[in-house]
Amino acid sequence: MQSTACAITMLRDDLFFLEIWLRHYGDMLGRENCYVIAHGREPEVLAMAEGCNIIGIPGEHHKNFDMKRWRLLNNLVMGLNPYYKHVIVGDVDELVVVDPAEGKTLLDWLEDAPERRVFTPLGLEVLHRIDVEDEAIGAQVLGPRRHVRVAPHYSKPCIVSIGTKIARGGHFAQFDKLFTPDALYLMHLKFVDFGAYSAAMDRRNQVTEAVQVESYKDAAIGRHWFAAERGEDRAVFEAFAEMPLASDFDMRPIRRAMQRSWKARGNTGFWAFDRPEYDQLYILPERFNGAL
Repeated sequence: MQSTACAITMLRDDLFFLEIWLRHYGDMLGRENCYVIAHGREPEVLAMAEGCNIIGIPGEHHKNFDMKRWRLLNNLVMGLNPYYKHVIVGDVDELVVVDPAEGKTLLDWLEDAPERRVFTPLGLEVLHRIDVEDEAIGAQVLGPRRHVRVAPHYSKPCIVSIGTKIARGGHFAQFDKLFTPDALYLMHLKFVDFGAYSAAMDRRNQVTEAVQVESYKDAAIGRHWFAAERGEDRAVFEAFAEMPLASDFDMRPIRRAMQRSWKARGNTGFWAFDRPEYDQLYILPERFNGAL
């Protein structure tokens, strides 16, 4: 049994993404090293995550549920840290991938990685180009999906091997050094499949209706959870085809920009880099096929 790394996530009913999360982390780290917080103890989640360490919690909706969620996740990360070299934490639709050019799995990479730091993989949003990508996602995500855009908002400090606190949403940490190795990517899968996106948005709109708040300004919930902020689903995906396509896949300038803008986030104790909007699409090199 390995004690190099474990992975933690929390979900309610995102079975589409849980299946991918379990295949990625469960197969690589061993399900015994995967920690799934089942918000609401839904039978489908409990059955799918069998063999993992499942923590069931009450499922009542609450307008500040994201604050409560990250309080729990932070404490779990700190509690597990003495037992593992590295703890990976994040949403169920966010997965860390090592560039296959390294010739290593994520577990191999972490076995050789130094401790007492926080790693921030570069965030890439995997997009479903519905105009050219007809193949459904099955045992592989990358391959059927090859188009990505840089997503600084999802370049998250999500691999932890030192005592620290992560901010709500997982976007910032109270750690004053930025380690963003060239080999690490955080693949965000919100837009990876048109049908799955629409279904997930329907569920999230139901949550905001249940907590009876009309605006994201009145709750610690992302604005995309609100029907009024949603937009038209097909139009969102059709717009991906209009984005300019980069000539090559070179993320070194992006990482350099992160390092140059690294600074304290006011007096909060958190540290951050600038998060500009990038409008280019990139095509993942073929070596990434099957990496997720």
